Amino acid sequence: MTSIVERTVLFADLRGSTGLFEKLGNAEAAAVVTQSVMLMGQIVVNCGGQVVKTLGDGLMAVFEQPQDGIDAADGMHESLDRIVDSEPQTGGLRVPALKLQVAVTHGEVVEVNGDCFGDAVNVAARLLDSAGDNETLATEKVVERLDEEQRGRFRSLSRLQLRGRQEPVQVFRLEARRFGETVATLFEGTLPNPIPDGIRLVWLDVDHVFSANELPAVLGRSTEATYCIEDTRVSRSHARIESHGGTFQISDLSYNGTFVRFEGQNEVVSLRRGSCTLHGRGVICLGAAPNDPTAPTVHFEVLVHPDSLRDPVTTRR
Repeated sequence: MTSIVERTVLFADLRGSTGLFEKLGNAEAAAVVTQSVMLMGQIVVNCGGQVVKTLGDGLMAVFEQPQDGIDAADGMHESLDRIVDSEPQTGGLRVPALKLQVAVTHGEVVEVNGDCFGDAVNVAARLLDSAGDNETLATEKVVERLDEEQRGRFRSLSRLQLRGRQEPVQVFRLEARRFGETVATLFEGTLPNPIPDGIRLVWLDVDHVFSANELPAVLGRSTEATYCIEDTRVSRSHARIESHGGTFQISDLSYNGTFVRFEGQNEVVSLRRGSCTLHGRGVICLGAAPNDPTAPTVHFEVLVHPDSLRDPVTTRR
């Protein structure tokens, strides 16, 4: 039987299972992943939703109301924390934590024999590709149907170009205490005390200063990207820079990865669906590591008043 209905569509995906299999072995790791997915499915049911299907390390679900989908996303994140914390350490080593990405959309779907199809389903699946570790992303149609208090939990990420879709989509991220946990802390101790008020990006002859109020900015190959970089190794929406808690943070949204090297540091921060805090000067390489001389390289400088008025950063590799 086929029917067309309006539904909230949720996709959830666990990442990091490869590390579990390496540390725990096939049997124990499979048990952890299976338990996690089953618990996520139970949360969907408890929030009034329906699990359409499981997808390897994740699932697809539908709800009648957007708030139910957001409640399910919150419950999944909280429950996954408890599962990971309860797992024993193996050989004295900490077991790699699973990361959860969630995408939520709302719109018409076609229900056919227990499965769902349509634009809302396609957008949710593609939006999941843009979610970082422990993030929940939602479209405008979801956020505008929430009450005022719930809408206040979301932060606009501007319009993202999703894979396989011509028109960019307005996307929002669910703000919660979880976000800070996803940020790489390798350089945490070197953050400047003053709050930054701008960031300069230089790629070839494209030199632009973004104030904190102009962020988030999306770096990508698409002409819809905030900062367009024309290179085939760069995804249409490759990385996102945003102001958060008095710092500037970059998150990878791509398949080929984003790489950050700070001035005076030899070590390269490799971001694959992860984030790190930007400070000082350095380079951001999109789709290839800094040791590749042909890598699409964006030079950055975090500006603190009155540094915002300085001359452009000197380009150096």
